[in-house]
Amino acid sequence: MSRKAKKVENQQMEVSKSTGAVMTAFFGVLSLAFLFPIFLVLVNSFKSKLYISDAPFQFPKVGTYVGLTNYFEGVRKTGFFPAFGRSLFITVCSVAVIVLFTSMTAWYITRVKSKFNSILYYVFVFAMIVPFQMVMFTMSKTANDLYLNSMYGLVLLYLGFGAGQAVFLFCGFVKAIPLEIEEAAMIDGCSPIQTYFNVVFPMLRPTAVTVAILNAMWIWNDYLLPSLILPQEKGTIPMVIQNLKGGYGSIDMGAMMAMLVLAIVPIIIFYLSCQKYIIKGVAAGAVKG
Repeated sequence: MSRKAKKVENQQMEVSKSTGAVMTAFFGVLSLAFLFPIFLVLVNSFKSKLYISDAPFQFPKVGTYVGLTNYFEGVRKTGFFPAFGRSLFITVCSVAVIVLFTSMTAWYITRVKSKFNSILYYVFVFAMIVPFQMVMFTMSKTANDLYLNSMYGLVLLYLGFGAGQAVFLFCGFVKAIPLEIEEAAMIDGCSPIQTYFNVVFPMLRPTAVTVAILNAMWIWNDYLLPSLILPQEKGTIPMVIQNLKGGYGSIDMGAMMAMLVLAIVPIIIFYLSCQKYIIKGVAAGAVKG
C-alpha cells in the first residue's frame, strides 16, 4: 500500500473515531434524559406527599424522608397485589396466545400461496395502522354483547389488537427459513403440526421473543382497554393506581409514586433479561420475500 493511501486510511479512521465519540456522547445524554423521569419518580416515592409538589427535584432529607410509608400506604389503598395478579395473568396469557397463534398464521400465510392468503396478509398489515380510538366504542359495545368483559375476554381482545404487528414480523422471518428444512421433516414422517412445533417454531425464537417483549410492555402498561372492559373492582395495576386520585383533584402523590415504582420494576426486569433478542428479531422480521 502506498504512503498516500495509508494517509487517507488513517484520516478516515480518525474521522470515524471522532464521529463515534460524538454519537456516543449524544446518545448518552439522550439516555439520561429518558431515564431522568424514572429517577424522579423513584426519589419522590420516599418523600412525604406534602413536599413532592413543592420540591419535586430535591432529594429526601430530614423532615421529608418517610421511608417505605408511601409503599405500604399505596398497597393498602389500591389493593395492589390482587391487581398485580390480574395484570400478570392477562399479560402472560395474552402474550402466549399472540405468539402461538400469530406465528402459526404467519407460517401458513407464507407457505401456502393463494390470493386469499395475500389479502389476509395485507389485512393484518392494515390492522397495524388503524388507531385504537377509531374502534374502541364499537369494540367495547361488542365485547359487552359477547360477554367478553372479563379477564379471559380481554385476552382475546389483546390477541386481535396485537395480531397485526406480530404476523408482519413472523412472516418476514418465515420467508428467510429454507423450505428444504420443512420438506426434509415431512419426508421423515412429520405431520404439518409436528413440522411446525419441532422444526419451525424453534427457529422462530428470536422473533417470538421480540414479539413477546413488545406486547408484554404494551399490555402490562395499558390503561385504556382494561378500563373499557373490566369492572373497576377487578382492575389492572394502571387502573388501581388511577384510583389514588380523589375528589376535587386531590392526589396522594407519595403513594402514587411508590405504586408507579412497583409497577415498572417487573417489566424492566423482563425487558433487561430479554433485550438481546430485540434487534436480532426485528432485523430478521424485516426480511423481504
